[in-house]
Amino acid sequence: MISIGGAIGTGLFLLSGEAVSLGGAGSAVCSYIFMGIVVYLLMSFLGEMATTLPLSGSFETYASAYVDPALGFALGWNYWLMSIATVTAEIVAGSIIVSFWLPDANAVCWSLLFLSLIFILNAFSARVYGESEFWFAGIKVFTIIIFIITGVLMIFGIIGGEAPGFSNICMIDNESGKAGPFIGGMSSFLTVLFIAGWSFAGTELIGITAGESENPAVNIPKATRAVFWRILAFYVCTIIVISFFIPFNDPNLLKTNTTDIAYSPFTMIFYRAGMAFAASFMNAIILTSVLSAGNSLMYASTRMLYAMACEGKAPKILAAVNRFSVPFWALLFNTLVACTAFFSSTIGSGHIYTLLVNISGVTTFIAWFGIALCHYRFRKAYVLQGYSLERLPYRSRFYPYGQIAAMVVTVGLIFFANMWIFEEENFTWFTFLSNYGIIPLFIGMYALYKKKYKTRWVAYKDIDFSRIHMKGKPL
Repeated sequence: MISIGGAIGTGLFLLSGEAVSLGGAGSAVCSYIFMGIVVYLLMSFLGEMATTLPLSGSFETYASAYVDPALGFALGWNYWLMSIATVTAEIVAGSIIVSFWLPDANAVCWSLLFLSLIFILNAFSARVYGESEFWFAGIKVFTIIIFIITGVLMIFGIIGGEAPGFSNICMIDNESGKAGPFIGGMSSFLTVLFIAGWSFAGTELIGITAGESENPAVNIPKATRAVFWRILAFYVCTIIVISFFIPFNDPNLLKTNTTDIAYSPFTMIFYRAGMAFAASFMNAIILTSVLSAGNSLMYASTRMLYAMACEGKAPKILAAVNRFSVPFWALLFNTLVACTAFFSSTIGSGHIYTLLVNISGVTTFIAWFGIALCHYRFRKAYVLQGYSLERLPYRSRFYPYGQIAAMVVTVGLIFFANMWIFEEENFTWFTFLSNYGIIPLFIGMYALYKKKYKTRWVAYKDIDFSRIHMKGKPL
C-alpha cells in the first residue's frame, strides 16, 4: 500500500489527460504498459537486494558497496534532492488546490499547515507513518476502482447516455490533420513515455522502507509481486477509459498540466456520468493525494539523509534518532528545506511547481538507473564468488538483459524525452535548466567525491557479502 500510495498521484489524476492529448490513445496506452514493465524490472531488482540486505536509505549503501562509493554519494544526494523537491512541490500544489474552494486563501498559511501535518506524521514511529500512508493510499485506490467501474458502465451505455464506442480512439482531427490512435510522431511518444515514467515514480519506496519493515525477506517479495500488477492494471485501465470518452483533440486535456481540477480527466468523466459534484470530489481526492506523496517522500528523504550520515557522506548529527527510532534531526533539516515552498507566493506558484516537478522527474530516472546498475553488479559478483542463486530469499528474472534494458531506457529518457524544449517556440533558459540542469550537477557530485577521496570501482571479487543474510541464515 505504501508503494501504491507513493506512485499513484497527480501524474495519474492530472497528467494522464496530457499524455492522451500529446500522443493519442494508442501512444498513451503503449507508454504506460511499457513503463509498467520497466518499473516491474526495477522493482524486482530492488526487491532482490532489499531482501538480502534490508536497509533504510538502501540506494546509497548498495551503490557504495557494489559499484563505487562516489556513485553512492551522488545517488544518495540525488535521491534526497528528488524526495525533498517532491515534498516541496506537493506542499505548493496543496496550497493551490485549496484555492478551488477558497480563492482568496493565503498560500503561505496553507503550506505551513500541510508541512506541519507531514512533519508530525513522520516525527513519531514508523508505524504512525505506515498507518497514515495506508489510509491515504486506500482513498486513492478506492477512487480509481470507482472510476474504472463507472467508465465500463459508460462504455456499454448503461449510464452517461450514448456510448461513444471507438469513435474517439480512431477519430481524425480535421483542423490539424492528425488521426488517432497514434499522433505526434517519435518526439510526442518520448514525451508521453517521460510522463508515464514520472507517474510511476514512488514505487522504489519498497527499497527505502525495507529497513523498517517486519520480516522483509517474506513481505518485500510479496509486495514486489503484488504492486506491479495492481499499479499496471490501475494505470492501463484508467488510460483506456479516458481514451474511450475524451478525444485527443479535446482542448481541456491540454489544460491538465495546470492545477485546475475542473480539467482533470477524472473530473470530466465523472461529470459526464451525471455526478454534478465531480469537481469538488476530485479536488478533495487530489488534495489527499498530494499530502500522501509529501508524506511518503518526507519519509524517504529522511531515511536517505540518515543512511548517508551513517556512512559519513552527510553531517553526523543527521544520524541521531529520537526515542521512536526516527532520525529526528534529518527530519527537521528536511522540514526547513521544504519551507522554501513559502516563497512560491512571491515568485509564483506555477513557476515553482513546474521547476520542482521537472527536477523530480529527472532525478527519479537517475535513481532508477542506479538501481539497475547496482543489481547488475550485485548479481554478477554473487555468482562469480561461487554462491548459489537458490539461497537468495527472492530472485529477480531476466538477468542480465533486464538490467541492461532498464539502464538504456532510463538514460534515454533522461537525455531525449525532453528534446521538445529545443524547438524554437518552446526554448527558454528556465525550461532548459529545470529539465537538464540536474545532469551536470549529478556528474559534478560524483566527480568531486571521486577526486577528493580517490575512490575506485569495487572489483567483483572484493564485493563483501558478509553483511547479507540468505533465507534467514548468514551467508
